[in-house]
Amino acid sequence: MKRVAFTMKLKPDCEAEYKKRHDAIWPELVKALQDAGVYDYSIFLDPDTNVLFAVQKVKECNSADELPTNPTVQKWWAMMADIMDTNPDNSPVCKDIEEVFHME
Repeated sequence: MKRVAFTMKLKPDCEAEYKKRHDAIWPELVKALQDAGVYDYSIFLDPDTNVLFAVQKVKECNSADELPTNPTVQKWWAMMADIMDTNPDNSPVCKDIEEVFHME
């Protein structure tokens, strides 16, 4: 298992809509993530900065690097593009975070 952490940025005044969309996450998106080896995924919001902090647990043998080519993922990104900072392909602008401490 490996942990992956990254940040994304929500546009101002979009907190409720972001939560609403994730409360109704598509089963086919969850399946795509699980099939790629992501088995635990949390996203936290800092409401003062609109920074989203995400943590994923990913199986050692995974295909998570292929998720950007998955049509369901691309469709989700397109749906979320109006409320997040995105790249030209609608993927969220992400900044990888280095783990410097972990305690079990």
